[in-house]
Amino acid sequence: MRPYRSVLPRPAGRRTRLFAAAAAVALAASTATGAAAAAPHPQANALSVVDDCSGQCYDILPPGENGNETLAQILLFKVFGTQPSNADDQLGPYQNLVTASTGLTDSQINQFYNSSALGVPSADVQSTESPETGVTIVFDDSGIPHITGTTRAEAEYGAGYAGAQERLWVMDLLRHLGRGDLTSFAGGNPSNQGLEQNLWHGAPYTAADLQTQVASLAAAGSNGAQVKTDIDNYLTGINAYISAVTAANDFPGEYDLTGQSMQPFTETDLIAIADVVGALFGNGGGAQLQSALVKQAAEAEYGTAAGDALFNGLREQNDPEATLTIHNGATFPYGEATGENGLAMPDPGSVQAVNIVQNATGTGVPPAAAKTSASSAKTATASSAQMAAQVAKLQKKLPASLRSSAAKLVGMDDNGAMPGVTVPAPGQQHPGMSNALVVSGKDTASGNPVAVFGPQTGYFAPQLLMLEEVEGPGLSARGASFAGLNMYVELGRGPSYAWSATSGEQGTSDTFAVQLCNTDGSSPTTSSTAYLDNGVCTPMTKLSQADSWSPTIADGTAAGSYNLVMYRTKYGLVDYTATIGGKPVAYTVQRSQYMHEADSAIGFMLFNNPTLMSTAAGFETAASNVNFDFNWFYVNSAHTAYFNSGQNPVRAAGTDPNLPLWGTSADEWTNWNPTTYTESDTPMSAHPNSTDQDYYVSWNNKQALDYSAADGNYSWGPVQRVDLLNTGIENYLATGAKFTESSLIRVMETAATTDLRGQEVLPLALDVINSSTVTDPTQAALVAELTSWANSGSRILPTSQGAQTFQNSAAIQLMDAWWPLLLQAEFQTGMGAGLFAATIADMQTNESPSGGQEISVPGSTSSSSNQAQPHKGSSFQFGWWGYVSKDLRSVLGQSVSDPLSVKYCGSGSLSACRTALLNSLVAASQESASTVYPADSYCSAGNQWCADSIIQSPLGGITHAATTWQNRPTFQQVVSFTSGG
Repeated sequence: MRPYRSVLPRPAGRRTRLFAAAAAVALAASTATGAAAAAPHPQANALSVVDDCSGQCYDILPPGENGNETLAQILLFKVFGTQPSNADDQLGPYQNLVTASTGLTDSQINQFYNSSALGVPSADVQSTESPETGVTIVFDDSGIPHITGTTRAEAEYGAGYAGAQERLWVMDLLRHLGRGDLTSFAGGNPSNQGLEQNLWHGAPYTAADLQTQVASLAAAGSNGAQVKTDIDNYLTGINAYISAVTAANDFPGEYDLTGQSMQPFTETDLIAIADVVGALFGNGGGAQLQSALVKQAAEAEYGTAAGDALFNGLREQNDPEATLTIHNGATFPYGEATGENGLAMPDPGSVQAVNIVQNATGTGVPPAAAKTSASSAKTATASSAQMAAQVAKLQKKLPASLRSSAAKLVGMDDNGAMPGVTVPAPGQQHPGMSNALVVSGKDTASGNPVAVFGPQTGYFAPQLLMLEEVEGPGLSARGASFAGLNMYVELGRGPSYAWSATSGEQGTSDTFAVQLCNTDGSSPTTSSTAYLDNGVCTPMTKLSQADSWSPTIADGTAAGSYNLVMYRTKYGLVDYTATIGGKPVAYTVQRSQYMHEADSAIGFMLFNNPTLMSTAAGFETAASNVNFDFNWFYVNSAHTAYFNSGQNPVRAAGTDPNLPLWGTSADEWTNWNPTTYTESDTPMSAHPNSTDQDYYVSWNNKQALDYSAADGNYSWGPVQRVDLLNTGIENYLATGAKFTESSLIRVMETAATTDLRGQEVLPLALDVINSSTVTDPTQAALVAELTSWANSGSRILPTSQGAQTFQNSAAIQLMDAWWPLLLQAEFQTGMGAGLFAATIADMQTNESPSGGQEISVPGSTSSSSNQAQPHKGSSFQFGWWGYVSKDLRSVLGQSVSDPLSVKYCGSGSLSACRTALLNSLVAASQESASTVYPADSYCSAGNQWCADSIIQSPLGGITHAATTWQNRPTFQQVVSFTSGG
């Protein structure tokens, strides 16, 4: 439980009490025991609301709800390891499900999840606040705020106030990232630089652009006007909290450590935060140029006709063997080529990424250029002296007994202020996360639908998400929301229904080529910043953000600065330059949600409307108002539903959305208006949608027949991680049993602890190897090791609860070491160096729990999307497992629908393939654990469990212990309603 919260509008005095506690602990003992949890405030009252879940709704969001800590709390943690209350109380239950799920019963669910019942029983009330007349915030014993407002305005005020209480520092990080000035706010650490540079690549906006989005939202009918009003009241609550803690000198300690002050939040700040969320999770496509390079490499290796056939096979755009979310045969055609008009293929070897960093100084100079800088050493020396002065200044803010420990606060952000937050760079796969299992009432023991679903948004301390309940006129929901956007519950439940989402990843971004020119009539080069628009040489719009930083206690990176510069054209943002037929061109990416990230707020508002959302049809209306690419799922007591949202542009007839096109009026999106950034989009009825299918599964897989994988997404083939969910449900139903909540959790958790390669691909490799008797004792032992693991389900499980070693650890290490060597043995010679490298550059080979075991090739960007956040839990989305499956089945003579046009392993010879696999397996066995699992900032080399473990990447001063690997949603709901549907 967290410390006492005052019922007064101003939380004055809490900081003083925390400093006193810190001093007392420091003087009394060398180890901290932590302050005793306060009893619920005597004035606390329970909420009373309608709830049709009958105690059968649960959720969890590790590590814990509390995401605000004072300087004293951070220091207590650094010195004594004392966790703030409610900072990690959901971490243990979340981890313990790994070893407890096998025999899980319904009566045990509450040991691993919170009750998500609406309201708070009196016995569970921790404290109550009323920061404004008509606003009540009740904190339950997990520290989760339950907000009620007598009016809607008061409810939104309360949401803003509570959101700032729980996540103010994270909100500030997100708004500065969204504005492209993270380094100016949080420091110049290379991680911060890379993050804001990637964000500026995809969502650069001027202040006027952000304000235009606010105005556009407000003008979007009555719903848009309501959202605008809600935002204003929400901001009033946020800023009231900032005023209160500023007056009380009682604010998150990260501000002291970075030398920053709290500033009021504005409407455009929320747009900036929405830009970040959209960039992280809500759009697909835009990698047509990378696909073009694969196509050209295939043609160079095999000739045009054969190369194109192979390229189409590698794309897996509409693979007939892919597992579908809508599996009833319904078709939703989208994204297929209708011709080859306007193709804009680059000259070989001419493609160059744009450099958005300009005018760099100090540590802002890119590493290669910094080697020639004579000032770098002087800068480092100066920052060291400045650091000592800052520590001395910080000591004055601490109790005398703790001042000698102030130096322990230095370097809090040595890995960056937002380690693990990954915005894809141009050409990288968008990390699609989250999964869903939804079973209709006809296959459940209760006769009511059951769902286990949630988003995989990475693991952070505190999380990017926060839990809350919001109750007011027209609002009734409990669930998770992104920090800074919690005016509505974005994923959760209402009185009689629940909803969730997974990333959709359909193609809503396209690549265009524009011919470069100079407005003075001189000969253009790839550095030119004007382009031909209908024959007129038109200057590009320059979007620039100036950033500078100096060393702080949190981030000691020496002083530096740079300008982030992107150029915008009628057809989107310039990402690459090249030549076509020798003439310089710029390749732009046009994203349908650009300048419209705020529009989705209408859909999120409607999710919180209990009247609308009480039916599946109402749910579809709400989901259709979200323009981000998501798969939405819904249950009430009688019905289930699914809807794929997104702003799917209508392409010009006769064009191919898989490849770059010329930016001309003939090939642009239908009815494209570059002034309003609007186009004709496919009607919502054309999006995959379904009601009351027997069950739905989703794990960022193909949605429905003919709904194409986005360009650059080569992973919707015969092996995809959703197969683990689909097979689990089908196998359970095949026994004749009916699902309960606990049995559906078991299917989810089994998939969450299974190695997809071991389950789906390893048996085929063993079939090849065992096509002849293995007589060599060394080889036979290796085969036996893998066979035993495969027969036990290819699980990655600790030896016991809390253990830091895995069952079958030798087989797991062997599989990890073998995978890249297997791919090289199977494909590299047959593909040739050029095609092999081009395909890897567009489609990473692996996504193991540790984030390693990749094949690196020059120019590859794909692997970094797997490796940018190690210890991220989410695994096995992108990789070559589908290629291996098709190729080995072809070599074995097994049936393959839509096989690759070339047999690669052993050039199609079973015996030669067998030899190649065995040789690579032996080579893998000779790799040391330290090679397979290299050291990182968290783990020593060779520590398998640690390499695979989940780390809550710190977004502030508090960190948490590593937990055992599982491939599971970060926020997860378990729901079944008994009435109200």
